[in-house]
Amino acid sequence: MLLCCLPALGKRLFCMALPALCPLLLWAQAGRQDTITGKVHQIDSVTVTARRVPRAVSATMPLQTLSYEQIDLLGIQDMADAVRRFAGVNVKDYGGIGGLKTVSIRNMGAAHTAVSYDGVVVSNCQAGQIDIGRFSLDNVEMLSLAVGQTVNPLQAARLYTSAGVLSIETEKPHFDNGKSAAVRVMVRGGSFGYITPSVRWWQRLGGRTRLAVSGNYMRADGNYPFTLVNGKYTTRERRDNSQIYSWQAEASLYHTFKRGGDVDVKGYGFYSKRGLPGAVTLYNPLSDETLWDKNFFLQARYKKQFDRRWSLMAQGKYNYGWNRYEDQGAEYTEGNYRERHTQQEYYLSAAVAFRPTAAWSFSLAEDGAVNTLDNTLPACPFPTRYSSYTALSARYRRQWLSADVSAVYTATSEHVKTGTAPDNFHRLAPSASLTLQPWQEERLYLRLMYKSTFRLPTFNDLYYYRLGNRSLNPEKAREYNAGLTWDKSGWRVVDYLTLTVDGYYNDVTDKIVAFPTTYAWKMANYGTVHAAGVDATVAVAVVPVTQLKLLLSGSYAWQRAIDLTDSEAKNYKDQLPYTPRHSGNASLLVETPWVTAGYSAVAMGKRYYLSQNIPENEIAGYVEHTLSLSRQFTFDCCKLKLQAEVVNLTDKQYDVIKYYPMPGRSWRLTGTVQF
Repeated sequence: MLLCCLPALGKRLFCMALPALCPLLLWAQAGRQDTITGKVHQIDSVTVTARRVPRAVSATMPLQTLSYEQIDLLGIQDMADAVRRFAGVNVKDYGGIGGLKTVSIRNMGAAHTAVSYDGVVVSNCQAGQIDIGRFSLDNVEMLSLAVGQTVNPLQAARLYTSAGVLSIETEKPHFDNGKSAAVRVMVRGGSFGYITPSVRWWQRLGGRTRLAVSGNYMRADGNYPFTLVNGKYTTRERRDNSQIYSWQAEASLYHTFKRGGDVDVKGYGFYSKRGLPGAVTLYNPLSDETLWDKNFFLQARYKKQFDRRWSLMAQGKYNYGWNRYEDQGAEYTEGNYRERHTQQEYYLSAAVAFRPTAAWSFSLAEDGAVNTLDNTLPACPFPTRYSSYTALSARYRRQWLSADVSAVYTATSEHVKTGTAPDNFHRLAPSASLTLQPWQEERLYLRLMYKSTFRLPTFNDLYYYRLGNRSLNPEKAREYNAGLTWDKSGWRVVDYLTLTVDGYYNDVTDKIVAFPTTYAWKMANYGTVHAAGVDATVAVAVVPVTQLKLLLSGSYAWQRAIDLTDSEAKNYKDQLPYTPRHSGNASLLVETPWVTAGYSAVAMGKRYYLSQNIPENEIAGYVEHTLSLSRQFTFDCCKLKLQAEVVNLTDKQYDVIKYYPMPGRSWRLTGTVQF
């Protein structure tokens, strides 16, 4: 196992040991006459169908989900496109298939959003934000976004420290009709030289072990056309340096022990070489920047339910990240500029849950991590960060009341080979949430939440050449949320209807920003931000006739995020850059026995790309439409699915980030064969 392979981490990491409780024995009643031995009985088959009630309705914290079926049928192209469907989320997209894509929840900043991959935290101690564009949607079974943290009692302590969690759950192997193996081959192709073949193989290894192996390759030139407006002149240009080549491979082993307990081990590898399309200013759309990325991690997770009271989760991970940046130009002495960064993480986590009564449950989680960084920049201090996270939570459940209370204690110790190390950090952060159900006969819930959170300065914030500041304090935030949710099902035509409305207020202090000094820019704790908003979602399924089903969903977000740093500044109380007041999306799925049609629209209101809200800094709003058609054919030996998609149906020209134009109309065809 991974936990046995990791090197010793010293006294800062410790192991948690819990006594194993003997499982309960089930004894058959003696003395009854056996009436079936020696006989063959034919039992009629029974099919039971039920709709899983959306967890978002009864959750004490705002929760949104997207299933693989929704992602597939709506023609969603990548992870960033999927996450944009969640209310209250800002996705920064620097354009093109290979552009960086980061996610921020309710204007807290990308560094405040944790990303979980099959329950284990994805980390980037160097930059503090995760590029979600590198994750493939091919094997994703469920995407979920939780404000605060997820309600799972057996979760890593690090997930309690973030303002929100984006959880990526991959599909586990399952077999139909007694098969022991399953193979899926998929090929996607589309505009701008885009082609992605992928293969997935599932294998049963005995009665309690399953293996999943998958891999995909992607290439695209990404040189799409766009409209350039420069004053009174409008020209048609083509995006430059947007090419990308990448591959991703993943292998997972799942095993269930005879005496109970499950373990899964996952290995992941990723490589990419991409051009970085630069900002298009005036008539200079050219860029000579290139980025190489390598990422490998090995993670293991063990879960066991000892009895109805006690359960345990333990996990470990080793992560290796490497990237190289290169820029060519006459402004450099040797004609080019290069940077190389390597970061590593060793991570252990254990959590135990105790449920003494049907109403009460408690959990304790302990995490330890060691992070290192080295790079080729001048005066690199080669930092090492030791981190410890301890989270204690309590949950109370009754028919009409649910309450969650937690507190997480974080302690870090920083060491450098050269120079002065930052001060050690210690902080206790509490959170509380509850849900009330006033009437038992109605699935109507009122929920309230408070959470104190923070984000540590990243290695770049502290040590980047000339820019870093080793005296930085953590960026602190407080979250408040009040919401109303309602769910109804069982109508004659309407299968179900779900509504959620949440209002929130966030207070961020000691915001870490790049601040101009006498000689150069420097990272500093300079900023106070207040954000208030409303997130609303709706989902409804309509079955007007037997062979026709309509699935409608949508979300709307209103937000006001203002800068209160300096009352004398021109941008005092102005909306933060890249923060729209209004945003939303809508989708419609039409399922018939012959074809499934999907339509979706993503809308974004006007924004400002600089601090002052003046017309010169405005970015126009946009609406992007996507249409998809798919049909599945079943043969004796396999299943074949064909799908066609048109993205940005109206060929709308827009920017997510100023001077980084997004693609216009594009198409994609997908063929999938399952054996």
